Amino acid sequence: MNQKIPRIEIISDQCKGCELCIPACKPKVIAIGDKFNKIGYQYATIVNGDACTGCDACYYACPEPGTIFVYKKKRKVKDSV
Repeated sequence: MNQKIPRIEIISDQCKGCELCIPACKPKVIAIGDKFNKIGYQYATIVNGDACTGCDACYYACPEPGTIFVYKKKRKVKDSV
């Protein structure tokens, strides 16, 4: 399955709904959803995934480790020789 790169993944059951990722995301990829996760929080959802730039801002804004993953192309490293 080919998925768009860059993209993010949000693990809904890890999200506490703090909303710190929402203003951190300048392309407005993330919003708070209407549903509740298994621990009772409204969680962040992806609303405009095609706009993701892979900047990692949402990842670094999130206080919950393992909630947001950012997938992007590997950078090629030039040989220093």
